[in-house]
Amino acid sequence: MAKGKKKTSLKAALSSAQARLKKRRQAEDAAAQAFDQRVNRGGAKAKAKSRNSRRSTIPFNGSDNILLIGEGNFSFAVALLQHPPTPLEHLPPANVTATAYDTEAECYAKYPDAEPCVRMLREKGAQVLFDVDAARLEKISALKGRVFDRIVWNFPHAGKGITDQDRNILSNQVLILGFLRSAAKFLVPGPVPQVQPSRKRKRPSNDDDDGYTDEDNDQVVSTDGRARGTILITLRNVPPYTEWDVPKLAKNPPHPRSSTDLPNPHYGLLRSFVFNRSDWKGYEHRMTKGERAHGQGKTGEGGEDRTWEFFLKDE
Repeated sequence: MAKGKKKTSLKAALSSAQARLKKRRQAEDAAAQAFDQRVNRGGAKAKAKSRNSRRSTIPFNGSDNILLIGEGNFSFAVALLQHPPTPLEHLPPANVTATAYDTEAECYAKYPDAEPCVRMLREKGAQVLFDVDAARLEKISALKGRVFDRIVWNFPHAGKGITDQDRNILSNQVLILGFLRSAAKFLVPGPVPQVQPSRKRKRPSNDDDDGYTDEDNDQVVSTDGRARGTILITLRNVPPYTEWDVPKLAKNPPHPRSSTDLPNPHYGLLRSFVFNRSDWKGYEHRMTKGERAHGQGKTGEGGEDRTWEFFLKDE
């Protein structure tokens, strides 16, 4: 009975937030259309100059301990170690732990290209773990007592095949909340990281986002000593993924509605930036439901891939 009430109260809170989010998106869409009209008046030359002036953000250091969640075919882990961007050329393979939700047999059946990727990772000395639930990391014996500088989940999805959009959004919000709650125990403690952008690109402020400023792609993170670990979540920045409202879930999670509910920690948004797949040679995203053309599929039409990076706030 308590478990049923817990699910009901959480879904009720998320449904209420979802209704507010829809209204907010309508206002943002109107603002975005107005902005696009102003940009179009500036001409194609100005837009091309803006695109070319952006540089990629590589959110890792060569000494980071990195935990990769939901790797699917493990091609991102391979890109991280086999063909890394320049800042990561000396990243020790032993610093990388790559995980998948499926068992090893299920993974290879779902993603035929995963087996050679796993073989290469193990030969290099990286750790590969299967049957890892992102919302129950504390249950994995190989992770006990460990902490990481970066915990990364690229394109998370519950993969339940729910056709009703509202229910599908709720399912993924519950998944993200579970991940953020579980992963908090595995972040390196330390001072809050500081971001030093070379320039800023402001987004329209609103109550839910606390008027945060979206830093541009050429950010530099600097701290004194080893900084507090961060969580990076990457999604397509288009509906329905924007309807999950990941920044809101991280910064202002629903309050527990009963004594049996586990509270979610509060995170701060360090930065968000465009995720350029071209930075990761050989990386090929795979859909959660692998039977869809062996895991190949689209993650949303138009828009961009965007990463949100969060740090754990002090309670």
